Amino acid sequence: MTQTLARFSARRPIVTIGAWIALVVIALAIVGQLLGSATTTELKLSGGFESAKAVAALERLRGGPEPISEVIIIQSETLTVDDPAFAAKVNTVFQEIAGLGEEIVGEGAVNYYLLSALAPEAAENLVSADRRTTLMTIPIAGDFDEAAVNVKEVIQVVERADEADDFRVLISGAASVSYETNEFATHDLEQGERVGIPVALLILLALFGAVVAALIPIGLAIVAIIIALGLVAIIGQVFDLVFFVTLMITMIGLAVGIDYSLIIISRFREEMDRGLSVQEAVARAGETAGRTVLFSGLTVVIALCGMFIIPMGFFQSLGLGAILVVIIEMAATLTLLPAILALLGPKVDLLSIPFFRRKGVEESHEHREHGFWERTTVIVTKVPWLSFLIVAVPMVVAIVYYFQIETGLNGVETLPDGSVTKEAFFVLEEEFAFGLASPSDIVIEGNIGDPQVQGAIAKLNQLLIEDPRFPIPPLLDPSSSSEIALIKLALPGHPTGEDAVALMSVLRDEHIPAAFSGVPVEVNVGGQSAASAEIFQVIDQYTPIVFVFVLGFSFIVLLLVFRSIVIPIKAVIMNLLSVGTAYGLLVLVFQKGFATDLLGFQRADVIDAWIPLFLFTILFGLSMDYHVFLLSRVRERFDQTGNNTEAVSYGLRSTANLITGAALIMVAVFGAFAAGKTIINQQVGFGLAVAIFLDATLVRSVLVPASMEMLGKGNWYLPSWLHWLPDLRVEAEE
Repeated sequence: MTQTLARFSARRPIVTIGAWIALVVIALAIVGQLLGSATTTELKLSGGFESAKAVAALERLRGGPEPISEVIIIQSETLTVDDPAFAAKVNTVFQEIAGLGEEIVGEGAVNYYLLSALAPEAAENLVSADRRTTLMTIPIAGDFDEAAVNVKEVIQVVERADEADDFRVLISGAASVSYETNEFATHDLEQGERVGIPVALLILLALFGAVVAALIPIGLAIVAIIIALGLVAIIGQVFDLVFFVTLMITMIGLAVGIDYSLIIISRFREEMDRGLSVQEAVARAGETAGRTVLFSGLTVVIALCGMFIIPMGFFQSLGLGAILVVIIEMAATLTLLPAILALLGPKVDLLSIPFFRRKGVEESHEHREHGFWERTTVIVTKVPWLSFLIVAVPMVVAIVYYFQIETGLNGVETLPDGSVTKEAFFVLEEEFAFGLASPSDIVIEGNIGDPQVQGAIAKLNQLLIEDPRFPIPPLLDPSSSSEIALIKLALPGHPTGEDAVALMSVLRDEHIPAAFSGVPVEVNVGGQSAASAEIFQVIDQYTPIVFVFVLGFSFIVLLLVFRSIVIPIKAVIMNLLSVGTAYGLLVLVFQKGFATDLLGFQRADVIDAWIPLFLFTILFGLSMDYHVFLLSRVRERFDQTGNNTEAVSYGLRSTANLITGAALIMVAVFGAFAAGKTIINQQVGFGLAVAIFLDATLVRSVLVPASMEMLGKGNWYLPSWLHWLPDLRVEAEE
């Protein structure tokens, strides 16, 4: 099939290239119009979860989505709220924000002085103990995504007020945190592109020795990224997709797309050097390297399908983005690239670089037989047990750190320094409780007027007041109706932090059952803390299922491709070793703080809970690419000679340059994103870069040949009762 596609595209290059250009133009138009409204920073769970039920009940109570409120902090080092100058400052800021208009600010804004006239006791909750800090609550117009845009103007007012005099003015809330998160994520995306693409280009120049050949993979990756973003922009109009999907498409698109093109172009040049015509060289590259690309891409896609098992829009969005860009990369590599190569022919080597001059087939073969990788293989296979232990033991030591991992959700406190909402977090935490900005919602549905229900509400209120773990008293929301009652409860710490999530378990498992046992009502808890607790529960529940799915699929595929039961077992172990090492290094660097200053990373108390599972699915798919590419050459040679040692040596030296080059490009791309400002991008980029580097160097160049030498012909053992299995070869016969 890949040969047919290559021949068809090469014979009609203008038509093929024109079709892809048309797709890019259409995608660009769609991205410009729809991408902004297609994604969100709001984490949502499906309707079956308790927090989602609470949200649905509140929407019924209010006749629509809950208003998004921001907390404005005004603080003085010398004055108190009782001083006229303090009151003047508060009123000035309040009036300026209110003056932004109803399209920006909703109804119900409150400050200390307004509330003092209506409810003096309640007003004291808006003042710190030393009376030098006060809060005002500002509803933001629109739903969550609209509020995250509208809040920009409120932030600008706050920043101007903060610079005006001796008062400190800050803002915090769901909308402002979302806005700043978007801003930092966009910065990281642009930086990743600015750094990753040039570094990848330099590596390609060194590999190909020609400017034209090096530019083609970059161009194909950009084409696939644009089209994938266009598809996401359309899908996002129907389904909620998290903002991180755009970063995922760019990161995976650059890494995978460049790799796939690298394999095809390298094979095309080899076939041209052997004397084949341009058309035949394209067809041959499609038949051989094209099959590798197709198999690799399908393997990555199926591994990524593990994300759809998890009933969370966050994982499903990331999986969708990665799958879309990989599929488009495959399609472009198997059709657009052959068309480009057919038009260029020998001109693919235009603008050659003297120092990196490309060697011909015979010269390259001679170089590989006496080169670095051949010498490495000789050393490894001479002392396989020692070689294996020298590499495996440090990796196992790194894996030990994984068992000290603390997972959670890094919140506003890990935003880069200078963030307005980060500063507000620390003030709220010190003077009040940050949970005031995002309180939990205890939603009670039933006959609220029933004395039994009223008694249960009073009992819950009393239990919470008496429990020192809940320092802020609960408040009955005045919007409660005869059918739905709402109690607001502010938890100490960040709403997604470990402490708040632990208190959510106390609330759900202890106090609510104690108060409402036998009472005919439905009680659900919503809010950020409730959703975070459920996210952790979902991840813990579905992680084993995803692992079994991905590992089981990998085992079956390798069993069919290599007709050996030993190869897939060993491959699974090797891949787990590289992924586990990446996990351990994540803990060592980010949690333990090892070399964080040297690497330019932030230290964090937790690794984001979704990252280990995400890294596992991505890395397992990508590492299968290298593993199959290497072992298919080893198996091909073994079938020809029956000499295991020589087959391992041939497989390593014939694939090492491509695997190493492709891996370096991935490391460069992922490393560029790891250099971003946000802790999430740092953790994801670092984890991916480290695992790919280890997998393509130490694992492929030392552990694989050493283990294959130790096992000898046992590598290819297949029990007689499995001989009926089909023989699926990746590489076409030479």
